[in-house]
Amino acid sequence: MTAQTAAGTKLAISVASPATFDAAGFAALTMTAIGKVEKIGSFGASFAKVEFQPLDGPKEKYKGPVDNGALSPSLALDSADAGQGVLQTSGADKSQKLYSFCVTYQDGSKRYFQGRTFGMPETADGAGTMLMANPAIEICTDIVKVAAA
Repeated sequence: MTAQTAAGTKLAISVASPATFDAAGFAALTMTAIGKVEKIGSFGASFAKVEFQPLDGPKEKYKGPVDNGALSPSLALDSADAGQGVLQTSGADKSQKLYSFCVTYQDGSKRYFQGRTFGMPETADGAGTMLMANPAIEICTDIVKVAAA
């Protein structure tokens, strides 16, 4: 992959789960594009740090459990956008259901994962701003990375 900008990056959601947790399984899903996305934010694996300080030596540090992060997209509210509708439904869903997501970068590479939407707060900052939403999407699975075709 060469350097690229975030311009053209897309976010999509599906209510279905993949039959297999790989590129083919996710690619078989019907994804609904989420429109009016201004930014997605950072996400990806990071490990919890586990430390132990013996009395007679240097501190020992280990990798603990992995956290694949969260998406905190910023989007202009659009009641006619089908993807935003599915995202709102996922936020209101009180079950523990996982929704499938896909981030597609400018070069066509993809990041697939499943997560839960923990809310979709709306913001009305002033007359000179758009009505915005900032969903809180927690990534609950490993991220499947697919290179551009």
